Amino acid sequence: MSNSDDPKQEENVKKLLKNMDKKMDELSNILQKFGLDLITQFGKTTHKVKYLSDKIEDLDKATIEIKGLTPQLIKIIDNQNAIEMELGLIKSLIQNITPYKKSESIERNVSITEIKESISGQLSEFMVEMDKMEDIQLIKTYLESIKHKIFTSIGGHKISYEISQIINLLNNKKSLTEDLRNNIKEKIGFWINRL
Repeated sequence: MSNSDDPKQEENVKKLLKNMDKKMDELSNILQKFGLDLITQFGKTTHKVKYLSDKIEDLDKATIEIKGLTPQLIKIIDNQNAIEMELGLIKSLIQNITPYKKSESIERNVSITEIKESISGQLSEFMVEMDKMEDIQLIKTYLESIKHKIFTSIGGHKISYEISQIINLLNNKKSLTEDLRNNIKEKIGFWINRL
């Protein structure tokens, strides 16, 4: 080999080295970009995994809450079934009722109306007589007879109970005061209106 070949070779080697250096820079840039892209993608993936983990925790909490509502939902369903059964029963009862015919008339029990009018008359008469009465025993006897007539004619009635309360009140009194007389007369007015 000669010396002249040497500089050419040297120049070729320099070109080759320069070319390799350039290629190495390009490769380094590509690797750097690849690394940055890889790191970015890894960061995005990590963020997505964290986001999904948070959503899974929220979903887990919601699942636990839903499981806690299960007994209440079962009660609601049971109640709905019971209501549907009751509605079915009501529908069947309504369907079994015979329709009312306009031509048929409902007879009114005249005797009960007469009894109530009779008792109202006795109560009105007693209210007038109360002003003249001073004897508590006489008032109690009169109230007992009205109570007995109400019970035997109409049956159990709230007025009978209230008359019993007045009689018990009179049992504890020795004399009839004006306030007590007015209180009894006021009650008699209510009883007449209720009959």
